[in-house]
Amino acid sequence: MITSRARLAVELSKLKQFEQPDHLTEQYPTDSEVASEVLWTAYYKGDIEGKSIADLGCGTGILGIGAMLLGAKKVFFVDSDEAALNVLRQNLEAIDVGVCTPVIQQKDIKEFCEKTDTVIQNPPFGTRVKHADREFLLKAFETAPSIYTFHKTTSKEFISQIAADNQFKVENYLEFEFPIKASQLFHHKKIHRIKVGCWILRKADLSAYKPVL
Repeated sequence: MITSRARLAVELSKLKQFEQPDHLTEQYPTDSEVASEVLWTAYYKGDIEGKSIADLGCGTGILGIGAMLLGAKKVFFVDSDEAALNVLRQNLEAIDVGVCTPVIQQKDIKEFCEKTDTVIQNPPFGTRVKHADREFLLKAFETAPSIYTFHKTTSKEFISQIAADNQFKVENYLEFEFPIKASQLFHHKKIHRIKVGCWILRKADLSAYKPVL
């Protein structure tokens, strides 16, 4: 189990990324430094170690694998893209998963029906497919009482409202300059940076919540 954020960032930087990213589904890799900061925050808040985690729209698995390295009990990797999941499998083979159980599910996130302790996700921002991020949020609300979710900073009002509508509160907000490496012919810069936030959302009433066994 990893015991420092710096070491976590190093290990995540070694993972394979998308071989042929699909811009229509916004397949952009999560930066290892950004991922490590969010995961370390979740770890210190008690939302990873010994917990059941869902990485919705996992892609090649950086968030879920990071949770495994920080002592998660079980991680669900959910994505509809077979090619991305094949890279995920290679990444899982290259690390020591310890006692954590990885569960890979190739399906649309709407079909995911497990309950977990925490959701950690970097969904499409809804730039190419309108409201794609909304579908991920709605599924996250159904799945876990603690959610760490990436969105464009311009989504602040939308996320606050949809969280409140689903009896969640915004506990914290982290902001990053998200580096997007050139991966398509229409990309003119080697690295393009966009402002992205990670929202930490918590179920407003946890009195009836039972930990996932």
